[in-house]
Amino acid sequence: MIRAAERINSAKGKELAVTPVTITEPLAVPRRRWGIAFLLGFGVLVNYFDRVNLSVSQEALHHAFGISTVTFGYLLSAYSWSYAAFQLPSGLILDRFGVKLVGRIGTLLWSVASFAAAISTGMAAFLGARLLLGVGEAPTFPANAKAVGYWFPAEERSLATAIFDAAAKLAPAVGIPALGLLLLRLGWRWSFAATGLLSLFYFVLFYVFYRNPSEDQSLSAAERDFIRQGGAQPEDRVRAAKGAPLGYLLRQRKVWGLVLGFASYNYTFYLLLTWLPSYLSLTHHIDLRHSVLYTSLPWLFATFTDILMGGWLVDKLIQRGRDASLVRQAILIGGTTLGLGLLGAAYAQSTTVALIWISLAIGGLAAAAPVGWSIPSLIAPRESVGTLGGILNFGNQLSAIAAPIATGYIAQATHSFFWAFGAAAAFLVVGIAGYGFLLGRIETIPEPS
Repeated sequence: MIRAAERINSAKGKELAVTPVTITEPLAVPRRRWGIAFLLGFGVLVNYFDRVNLSVSQEALHHAFGISTVTFGYLLSAYSWSYAAFQLPSGLILDRFGVKLVGRIGTLLWSVASFAAAISTGMAAFLGARLLLGVGEAPTFPANAKAVGYWFPAEERSLATAIFDAAAKLAPAVGIPALGLLLLRLGWRWSFAATGLLSLFYFVLFYVFYRNPSEDQSLSAAERDFIRQGGAQPEDRVRAAKGAPLGYLLRQRKVWGLVLGFASYNYTFYLLLTWLPSYLSLTHHIDLRHSVLYTSLPWLFATFTDILMGGWLVDKLIQRGRDASLVRQAILIGGTTLGLGLLGAAYAQSTTVALIWISLAIGGLAAAAPVGWSIPSLIAPRESVGTLGGILNFGNQLSAIAAPIATGYIAQATHSFFWAFGAAAAFLVVGIAGYGFLLGRIETIPEPS
């Protein structure tokens, strides 16, 4: 059972009223839209293989280029410099030129960047490859949010978003041990070459299969009508030429609440994504081979909570008539609060206890993440999802830049991760306040005059 919002328009195209409509999915409606969701999910999986590859390469790069712990922290964040710088431009470009074209160009660029890292002969070349990787991958999440808005009814959108967001948690679970073992057996260059091959394979898949619903000749009329009647974002080519102005969105209280809350999540996410193997090695004296295997456990748990709690449960409760805004806010705030379990890891005296607390923290944050990424398509004015997604991810990447560097300095100064985890927990408290007091009720931002 899907409940949608049917808009009643005046002759000038302005909304006069919104009337709840209940529609039932016919059994004969195909499910091509879910193929699109899994395509986007595979892209994020490959995308994050590229990101986590570096986190298991510290010792190898130290021997190759002679880098210190602080230098490695800067190298970990270098990708995020260009990634963050291109968030706002990529969001505007997405709304102007569309998911298909921007996605193709971005995927090709990040494939080239992976191969460039594999053949780097010095720190400058390697740094350049990481910066190019950030440029290529910058449109990924805003593009996915925009694509899900086009392809899915409002009440299927959390699960669709969870499919690609969970891939960001599955990638460390699978990628860190796989790439770590590949590095140990064949060397760090082959681990980067492997991600380059996977990236090139995804480029081919995306080029062949991704179209917007209006362009997809394999999409049945029944499914097209079902998507549209369920409240999917309309494709408006005239409106896409302008969209809501960036300045207008930046003046919205809801935007700032969403950005602040999600940035706090991403700080902890990137702290664990980039430093967890080193934390286990330095604090609990686990060698590289075992640390990359233990690292997978929290990420597997996060993949599970992402899909089950942030995706399936949210959609199921809304489809059963629960207040959609209340359900999403409960998962956002509740999941982010569980992230404070990172403090338990700060006090942990054993590897087992540390992994339990870290799993609880990242599992809660993972449950909140797909809800957060579904919000741009739920609150953005027409044909402005890409721009709002770019704003959201810009804030995320400021955190992604800060987390590895700050953690490197704190760990080196204190010879411990205690205060690094404490700083992340304090930021999460600020993010919870942003969700509760600034974002508020999840509803569409009015169209600009």
